[in-house]
Amino acid sequence: MAVHPLVCISSFCLLPLAFMLDQDSTLDCVPRRSVPYHSESAHIFHEEGVSNYTTMLLREDLGLLFLGAREAVYALNLSDISKKQASVKWEVTQQQKADCQGKGKEPETECKNYIRILHKMADDRMYVCGTNAYNPECGYMSYAGGKLTLEPGEDGKGKCPFDPFQSYASIMVDDDLYSATSMNFLGSEPVLMRSSSSPIRTELRNSWLNEPTFVSMAHMPESQQSPKEDDDKVYLFFSETAVECDCYNKLVVSRVARVCKGDLGGERTLQKKWTSFLKARLDCPVLDSQVPHVVRDTYRWCDPRKHWKDCLFFAVFTPQFDTSQLSAVCSYRVGDISKVFAEGKFKTPVAVETFIKWVMYSGDVPVPRPGACIDSEARQAGITQSLDLPDRTLQFIQDRPLMDQAIQPKEGKPLLVRRGPAFTCIVVQQVQAKDGGKYHVLFIGTEDGMLLKAINHGDEMFIIEQVQLFPAPHSVKILRFSKDLIYAGSDYAAVQVPVATCGRSSSCLDCVLARDPHCGWDDVTGSCIAISATERGLIQSVKEGDASLCPTAAPVPVVNRSISPSENVKLLCASPSALAISSWEQDGRHLTSSRHLQLLPDGLLILNATESDAGLYRCVWAERSKGRKYVVAAAEYQLSMKGDSRSTPEARRAGASMAGWQTAVAVLLLLLLALLAWNFYSGHLPLPRMCGKTRGGSDGSRDHAADHPDPTASGWSEDKLLVPSSHNFRSNNNHTDGNGGKEDDATRVTLSSLQFIDDESEI
Repeated sequence: MAVHPLVCISSFCLLPLAFMLDQDSTLDCVPRRSVPYHSESAHIFHEEGVSNYTTMLLREDLGLLFLGAREAVYALNLSDISKKQASVKWEVTQQQKADCQGKGKEPETECKNYIRILHKMADDRMYVCGTNAYNPECGYMSYAGGKLTLEPGEDGKGKCPFDPFQSYASIMVDDDLYSATSMNFLGSEPVLMRSSSSPIRTELRNSWLNEPTFVSMAHMPESQQSPKEDDDKVYLFFSETAVECDCYNKLVVSRVARVCKGDLGGERTLQKKWTSFLKARLDCPVLDSQVPHVVRDTYRWCDPRKHWKDCLFFAVFTPQFDTSQLSAVCSYRVGDISKVFAEGKFKTPVAVETFIKWVMYSGDVPVPRPGACIDSEARQAGITQSLDLPDRTLQFIQDRPLMDQAIQPKEGKPLLVRRGPAFTCIVVQQVQAKDGGKYHVLFIGTEDGMLLKAINHGDEMFIIEQVQLFPAPHSVKILRFSKDLIYAGSDYAAVQVPVATCGRSSSCLDCVLARDPHCGWDDVTGSCIAISATERGLIQSVKEGDASLCPTAAPVPVVNRSISPSENVKLLCASPSALAISSWEQDGRHLTSSRHLQLLPDGLLILNATESDAGLYRCVWAERSKGRKYVVAAAEYQLSMKGDSRSTPEARRAGASMAGWQTAVAVLLLLLLALLAWNFYSGHLPLPRMCGKTRGGSDGSRDHAADHPDPTASGWSEDKLLVPSSHNFRSNNNHTDGNGGKEDDATRVTLSSLQFIDDESEI
């Protein structure tokens, strides 16, 4: 059968992808530990009837977390957010709800006031905005004397979205609000706007913003240490429909845009419009995919001891189509982004037949450079503000705000690519480990309510753990952190968890293999503790995960268990790591799963126990780290049958055999007696004379009797128990001796639906 050439070509093209999938290095990066929701290790805040806890403002100066929700703002204790310090309601009126409903909106969901903006101002007041039943409104909020006071009344159009479910972004810089949202009720007029004494906004053109989804904003102090006395910048991350793509279908691409803080607009061209708005494509290559992934959230991280160019933006990306379940994290150096805007080529629209094609601009670029901020060179030319820019420069940037070159990630590839529930948000913390190294610890929220904690070293991404944040799965909408605490918000509730829970590791091996920069093994106390909790040297190996540094552990104690015939027994052996592979041995013999033995993730289940199940059981788990394999004996059990031989199946079978033998002997005796009677009757044998007294003597008689053997039941004896060998391991199992103390009832499982099956029939 002939094969179509396209099939061959497609197969050949897919080989690199199949090879990368087979490598399994990052796609199926499994968290080493999965932690279910624990109310004792998490503080949660939720009020009945209130939802959408998705706006946060950390006020470390007040020790408070201000939390914006639907029609309410809360002041929560920063150390324990379950403790409410104050709150204020901001509800819509019945008239506002009726007006909103009259415009076709749903009264109980859309026609509410969703708090969307919450920023600190220089005078310690807070600026707050809400959707206000599709009529955005802003105001000022104060906290004093344990009370929150709200003073609404400002128009929120262009600052806060109309639609509570529409994307937006905002930031406060020097008491000026920079916001990215929609200007109208329909959501069809996207805008990047600065609300100040000199308000300014973007042009209403598709070449500027084309059906955007706004993500986040960040301020960069680029005027610091600038030889050209440059201006500060405000960066905007978003995605939009690509104008430069020659596609039949709409293709969404990720963007980063920036404006200058001192921009005042143009004198004639671009009046009250940004003269410094430039944007570029943001790439995060995922398996050489032809369809770009879309940015969902970003986090700016800066080392205060380094230049601003060395600051990093960490961004999470998700697929724009449902055909892929791969999410990614990429990082970008601010200096690389700035260079593209300052020195890169522009794209320009060109009419080709019936459509517009965007190509690289190769003509002369006006001076001053379009989109540039006012710096020392511009001032020397007599241009002291954007109002002085020539129309040629302004006309150029009005038509060509898009850069030709795309922004590439710092390492040229993602830090992490993982298959599973989509990533939603990210925060990053730098931690200095005991080895002197500094590591970026990534905290990533997911759509199913998980918080991933991961590190990246070299080309390796390692997920330390994933923690379930809420009692039920809810998408993580926002993440913030302060000191050693992480705060997460969802539609259902807000929750607070520590950045590190070292106490979850009960052994040195477990602590070191976790490779958590926050934690180390303290050999003095014999516990895994936070590195910030002591000045002593701790055992830690973040780069290599080298657990050979751990001291020799104590042998695992043998737990004695007495079991009954036909009993279902479970032997516990929970592995501390999802990367570990467990195995079981019985008297040194490797065990595999069968109908009789079930190998479970947390132990071994023996169904319908028999005498052959007695013996020494050993649970071993093995984990690899950086090419090294560590094997640990996690548990040992000595099983023995209880009761005497008569209570065992073997004794019952022996008794049945003895009864059959006795029956056979009785039948033979009856046949012998019948034969003797027939011979007497036929005269072949003389009848015996009667016994009587005679003078001087007596006649004796000969008795005929059949010897009946006295059958006895054959007993059984238990096999000798193997003497357990010593192993240098440590266990947390605490059990009493099965012969002399209480049994561990937690390890016995009785399955009423399973019956003992005796394949040998009694005779």
